[in-house]
Amino acid sequence: MGSAVITARAAATFEPVGRSVATARAFVRDTLQGWGYNDVVDDAVVLTSELVTNAVIHAGTAADVLCLRTEDGVRVEVSDHYPEREVPLQSSGLDFGSPDRENGRGLLLCAALASRWGVEYSPTRKHVWFQLDLPDRPVGIRSAGPVLPTSLLPVTDQRIRVAVVQIDSAGAISAWNDDAAYVFGHTAEQVTGKQFTDFVAWPHTPGTNTGIADALQLSRWEGSYGIRGADGRTIAVYASHLRVRDTDGDPSTVCLLVRDDERAVLQTPVRAPVSDASSDSRTADPFEVFIGSPAPDDLDGLLQRTVERARDMLDADAAFLLLATDDETELEVRATTGLPSARQRFARVPVEAGTGRYGSARMPAVHEDLTAVPGAVPLLTDTGMRSVVTVPLKVEGRLTGSLGVAAEGAGRYSNEEALRLQFAADRIALAVESARLGELERLRRGSLSFLVEASDLLAGTLDRDQTLALMAQMTVPTLATWCAVYTIADQSSEPYLSYVLHEDEDLIDGLKALLSKIAPPDPVPTPGARVWAAPAEAGHRAALSTSTRSLAHDAPLSMSTATRTTLATAQAVGGETVVLPLVARNRVIGMLTLGKPSDDHFRQEILELAEDLSRRAALALDNARLYSERMAISQSLQRSLLPPGLPDVPNVEIEVIYRAAGEGNEVGGDFYDVFPIRDGAYGFAIGDVCGTGPEAAAVTGLARHALRLLAREGFGGPAVLERLNAAILDEGARSRFLTLLYGELWPQEDGSALLKVVCAGHPLPLRLRQDGSVESAAEPQPLLGVLDDLDLYEEEVVLNPGDVLLCVTDGVTERREGTRMLGDDGLADVLSTCTGLTAGAVASRILRAVERFAAEPASDDMAILAMRVPEPPLV
Repeated sequence: MGSAVITARAAATFEPVGRSVATARAFVRDTLQGWGYNDVVDDAVVLTSELVTNAVIHAGTAADVLCLRTEDGVRVEVSDHYPEREVPLQSSGLDFGSPDRENGRGLLLCAALASRWGVEYSPTRKHVWFQLDLPDRPVGIRSAGPVLPTSLLPVTDQRIRVAVVQIDSAGAISAWNDDAAYVFGHTAEQVTGKQFTDFVAWPHTPGTNTGIADALQLSRWEGSYGIRGADGRTIAVYASHLRVRDTDGDPSTVCLLVRDDERAVLQTPVRAPVSDASSDSRTADPFEVFIGSPAPDDLDGLLQRTVERARDMLDADAAFLLLATDDETELEVRATTGLPSARQRFARVPVEAGTGRYGSARMPAVHEDLTAVPGAVPLLTDTGMRSVVTVPLKVEGRLTGSLGVAAEGAGRYSNEEALRLQFAADRIALAVESARLGELERLRRGSLSFLVEASDLLAGTLDRDQTLALMAQMTVPTLATWCAVYTIADQSSEPYLSYVLHEDEDLIDGLKALLSKIAPPDPVPTPGARVWAAPAEAGHRAALSTSTRSLAHDAPLSMSTATRTTLATAQAVGGETVVLPLVARNRVIGMLTLGKPSDDHFRQEILELAEDLSRRAALALDNARLYSERMAISQSLQRSLLPPGLPDVPNVEIEVIYRAAGEGNEVGGDFYDVFPIRDGAYGFAIGDVCGTGPEAAAVTGLARHALRLLAREGFGGPAVLERLNAAILDEGARSRFLTLLYGELWPQEDGSALLKVVCAGHPLPLRLRQDGSVESAAEPQPLLGVLDDLDLYEEEVVLNPGDVLLCVTDGVTERREGTRMLGDDGLADVLSTCTGLTAGAVASRILRAVERFAAEPASDDMAILAMRVPEPPLV
């Protein structure tokens, strides 16, 4: 080494086994990167690999590797321990080897890559060394790009404005140049002395980023944020901060800012960390040293890169990384290599010590043989791994995760490997925690959006079946691969499988059949998700039974459809299945079951989101149940107010069309009835109670039942209506006035029909004759429910063969379109076109005319009663 001063050394010995070559490469790479000698890492690794291969593979001995650091470069020495080595004669020269041979290329590569190299022999030892000098860098040059033609340079709209702002130690603006005034609109006089933070829009996410006040205290900082301009808009900028001190020792921060789309002016090019040749301190970013540059920008990519580098560093067969939950009581598997990652991903293991627990999470630990301590690392159970080293990831003393590497052989690792792995874990712990917090923040924001959308959808329906379908469709595939909803009708009822959904529609029937054969989960009101193993066990038994039957019957190689369905269903339910109670109004009304495919697990964040969803879904489902029950009661009561059916009247066609206004209403303020009074006599009525809804329907029921009772007691039309008027007035404050057309019908032997009618304030009945003429068939009289003393009379009407009597409520005549109204004249015009039509056809034509008169749905109840005396058949 001459007079060169050795500033650091690192040594290691590698056993004569094949994996030692990779371990030696990792040792040299980590050592040189830790020293900041990235410029010579690749050459050193290549040369070390060849020399160690010659020692451990071809010579079959252990290899000693020594790394020596100087100010100008690095020297690496590799020695073997061959017991009977022949010392070459001085005159024989050196055999550099041939590039085409599998061995003997080490010296050839040394001659090609090393600045200096040499070889020393003894009877029991061969010692090869090489020197790699750091490349010379002129002072002041750190990075430069190639010379480009002018046409290839970036295009700018105008000259680039570089705002220069100086911030004093108190955070106030002390200098503001002309470009800053131009870009942001504030003059120097307006901003000088004000806090810089008053103008900064900092993209701060709690727990993940440095704040602007912290950034101004750093010696150097580079990145993006926003400045609020004079017009109130936020202008995105790319900034470079440099903290300096004046001759009096007072610190301040100089900020160079450009518009974000011009960041190339300030942004440092992405490159591997290098050190200045003129500097005595050659340190590199420890995170980039371990992970490599550029680092993955997502958490999963970062974790996967970490386990791969950890495995290579210790020449392991497998590596894994677990992240701690917020309360540090459990670890969640997030990345593995060399292990069945799909089976283990998001699996959880407890932290504290005990059987089946992860006892080594908080401190570095080495297990030389896991067969001697089964269950010490639950993640490695049944994986064939025997030796393992695990180290914690900690941030500010708090456990954030655990990193481990494992090997299939016993006794592979010692405390030395644990220290190396811990050093690597310390390098990446903060970056991993920052990435994890960023992911959690994104998940929480996505969860809030998801729950808001779910709440809107669930609140938009009161239909029970639609609510069940929405619950399942919101969870699959967003939260789970499949979903089943169980409902409980009442306290004494067993859970019922109400809805099943799978992201693969072809598996829904098989999944439903499987779940129908097993007992439902217990309706436990305890909040939170609990694991339900029954589906996976049932699927496993079904698959095993199907496979056994197929083998017993010498089934052909191509499986039957039933067998394929059974096996696919078993795989679909083979992962983790959880049950969340649906609790509403302090009662369990069902269970929401979520499942994953074979050996897959749920993330804790997903389970928490599912729990929030289950609470909202339970309330929506219970609201739908209550609404359905009340609708059923309402409809049952309303149907009791309608006539049971129309009687068959000899020689008279009768048709009724009834439409109640309002969604869900079957009965309103309008009503009708046709009923037998005595032999040969029939009563009919059509009326309209003031108002709509339940109050009007109550008077409807009173009127219809009173009419039947009084008519069958033998009272004539005027007497029936007078007594009904008294009954309505007796209701007091609940009474409502009523318009009513009541009549009695007597079919005659000559084929005609005699009618006696009383029209109490109701739209007049219209009579259609065979010649198409239309006329009123009664005179108007006082309505009911207003006056105590009524003087009513009845009028006789004879319907000849072919005549039609049309009776309607005011919902027909008062049908409106803007300022137009159908009215009595419009109704008469429509009726005049109904000559020769049956009673049913007449009623249908009137209804169509009313509906077509206006585009808006009807806002009033409607009743149409048509009676027609048919013409005698032609002989």
